[in-house]
Amino acid sequence: MLRNGLEPWHLLIVAIVMVMLFGAKKLPDTARALGKSMRILKSEAKAMKEESPQ
Repeated sequence: MLRNGLEPWHLLIVAIVMVMLFGAKKLPDTARALGKSMRILKSEAKAMKEESPQ
């Protein structure tokens, strides 16, 4: 039934649902905030890894 998991049309459906839920005006702000959160998480994880004694 599921051969590849995600296919291109799945991503298209997700994109359409996101536009319907958040509206086209809020999507760039949401993506920017998500990217900023990911960078913070990555830098904190790196700091914790460097801080831990081995």
